[in-house]
Amino acid sequence: EVRLVESGGGSVQAGGSLRLSCSASGLLFGDTDVGWYRQGAGNEWCELVARIETAGHIFYLHVVKGRFTISQDPAKNLLYLQMNSLISEDTAVYYCAARDNGALPSRFRGSCGPRDYKWSHWGQGTQVTVST
Repeated sequence: EVRLVESGGGSVQAGGSLRLSCSASGLLFGDTDVGWYRQGAGNEWCELVARIETAGHIFYLHVVKGRFTISQDPAKNLLYLQMNSLISEDTAVYYCAARDNGALPSRFRGSCGPRDYKWSHWGQGTQVTVST
């Protein structure tokens, strides 16, 4: 059974930083498409914030480029999202996701998680709140 667990969310003032971590059991991050999604309250879309493809190519949502950095530690099987210069629009629940038989989509309509996107493995989500 695959299990993803996020940590590192919390509340921060605008301009601050947070680092999210995701640990995995039952799969190896290096063998899958891995990424971070987010969904703000009332948002009908689950959007991909950053992704590392199995070939190594990295994608960032345009509004986080230059501020967020995705990385992974293969030895520890951990995935990270370093978030700097946070703004209020970054407030959302952030989810770790991994897909071992295809590419993670850039976004989809529905709730982040297996109920509305069953082709990926998902963490439970961690809240990030940025105050002004």
